[in-house]
Amino acid sequence: MKKNIGPALALYPTPAVVIGAMNGEKPTWTLAAHVGIIGHDRVLVSLAGAHFINEFIKSGKKLSVNIVDEGMLPEADYVGSVSGAKADKSAVFEYEPGEAGAPIIQKAPLTMECSVVDVYSTPGFESFICTIDNTYVEEEHLNEAGKIDYHTLKPVLFAFPTYEYLKTGEVIGKCLSFKKDPQA
Repeated sequence: MKKNIGPALALYPTPAVVIGAMNGEKPTWTLAAHVGIIGHDRVLVSLAGAHFINEFIKSGKKLSVNIVDEGMLPEADYVGSVSGAKADKSAVFEYEPGEAGAPIIQKAPLTMECSVVDVYSTPGFESFICTIDNTYVEEEHLNEAGKIDYHTLKPVLFAFPTYEYLKTGEVIGKCLSFKKDPQA
């Protein structure tokens, strides 16, 4: 029997990402796990309204979504635990400007450079709706067809409310391969 636990947000784990935006001539970073797909050409990045980075995202209308892998987790965790209003986090990651102007973390295995097309506010949060301008992937994480290979990429996942980082799991089947009618 299922127990009703109230209106709990239960879509975890989600990928851990570092969001980057330019603060003048230098970048600022924050760790986020409230990201999602809202179409084949749009992503959503939801940040608490009090985040230091939000004003720079809104004014510059550019951000980067840097997938966290296990090798960059210590730095990613740090930028998520310290406010940019209290500490200069610009030198935590080596970066380069993307073609559209967002800061691209060199250590990240995959980065999406995005343009903000809308901001959706809810109590305590600002959600940035973005188009994807460019996606940068380490070549070792591309398959023979030039597509992202998540067998090698292995993004870190975040589970809330336990505040735990998880590794991605093993393949259990191919999508649309379970064609047998389960009611038959």
